[in-house]
Amino acid sequence: MRLIKFAVILAFAFALNNSTFAASSSIKKVLPQLIDTAGRTSLLPSLYERDAYQHFLRTHSDQCDGLRFAVLWNAPRGQPLVLRIELRGSNSTELNSTTIEISVKKTGWFSHWSFLDLRGADYKKIGNLVGWRATLWDGTKLVAEQKSFLW
Repeated sequence: MRLIKFAVILAFAFALNNSTFAASSSIKKVLPQLIDTAGRTSLLPSLYERDAYQHFLRTHSDQCDGLRFAVLWNAPRGQPLVLRIELRGSNSTELNSTTIEISVKKTGWFSHWSFLDLRGADYKKIGNLVGWRATLWDGTKLVAEQKSFLW
């Protein structure tokens, strides 16, 4: 009986303390993936198959049509944010950079995946991806950031 009372009191304490669940904004994971000409990053819904197909696309660049960034992020609910990816790439003769962004808004309790695509002429212009930086913005305020090793 004491255990049940303790569990109920603990549940009320967590419910009253809203900052326990939505403490701050964060970018948890960024996965850059190549896209083929049909718009796919994988042929089958398996992590092994995705990695094998990504290796195939890296070695057969003529079948690539773009980049997709899968971003796992978390923020307080209902807050409109902008998710931005800054890219640096290189062709054989020059360095290039570009930015892609989307508006996001958290609606549930858990983290969300968002997908940003760079395709067509913009992908060809950037060349080989050298580095990236993913940022989450609340208006003009930077609230979360994650960047690649070579950024």
